[in-house]
Amino acid sequence: MSLHLPSRRVVRSATALISPQSSLSFLTPCIQTRLFWGRAGERGDIDARSKPQNPLTEEYLKRKPKQQALVRGDLAESSIFEDEEIAGPKPKVEVDKQGAQKKLVRNPDAMAAAIDPDPRSRERWERKMVIKGIHKRGRLTRTQQLKREERVILSKSHDFKTSVKKLMPLARQIAGKTVEEAIIQMRFSKKQVAKDVKEHLEHARNEAIVKRGMGLGLKNDSFTPVKIQTKDGKRVKVEDPTTLYVDQAWCGKGLFGRSPDHRARGNIHIMKNRTTSLSLVLREEKTRIRQHNEREQKAEKKKLWVQLPNRPITAQRQYYSW
Repeated sequence: MSLHLPSRRVVRSATALISPQSSLSFLTPCIQTRLFWGRAGERGDIDARSKPQNPLTEEYLKRKPKQQALVRGDLAESSIFEDEEIAGPKPKVEVDKQGAQKKLVRNPDAMAAAIDPDPRSRERWERKMVIKGIHKRGRLTRTQQLKREERVILSKSHDFKTSVKKLMPLARQIAGKTVEEAIIQMRFSKKQVAKDVKEHLEHARNEAIVKRGMGLGLKNDSFTPVKIQTKDGKRVKVEDPTTLYVDQAWCGKGLFGRSPDHRARGNIHIMKNRTTSLSLVLREEKTRIRQHNEREQKAEKKKLWVQLPNRPITAQRQYYSW
């Protein structure tokens, strides 16, 4: 019968038995602890290291300020999550001289984990952006300028109980139309999923108005209606440049369920109940006006094609090449 014992503990035990003034600490059970970054050592060693042996260390630990305790916040009176049995008693409410209730001040140290999780990376990014702005002397790129002048929103729906094959024709039908016209098209469509597409169009329109401030109309009547040509070749009359239209519409596959399909002779097949999501990109009409003007300017700058261009004749010979 062999005893499994680490060699370093055997040496330490032998040294402890030989020395006359040795303690019997080697006889106490020793358990190793393993942390996320590696082995922390033996528990007896951790307890020994935790006790300061230096008077300077003891003095430093006494002077070291204690960490502030986190202050528990409070819920509103009309909150649906209010439950005293689960949350426990409320903290004491302080009252001003005028009898008004004092609001609890949030602790920035407790919020830093969510608001600023990686301060070093944030400082490096800010420094990089400052250097980039100095090099460019404050000049914006074309993409940044368009993001400042024109608004856009991407809205993705939940998964509809249909397939991509059935939803894609509706996505092609509403692409390029104004939101109001697309809603009317889905309202009178015979497709079953058209009802879900109509609801998502209304949700995307409301989201664009609330989040981006799009489609609010002009404050003055300085804009004159113009007729433009879209990239598909259709002629459109624009009366309000803030009108919302569907710039892009595409579908994406979602999760699917399985259900049995009972067939002849006792056979059972598995049917896939597919789901599909619809993504919409909404823009304002002034984006299409800009694109129309850019296409016209490009066409004007284009040189006229001629069958025999006027170019100098070179490499002439006085004899045939064959």
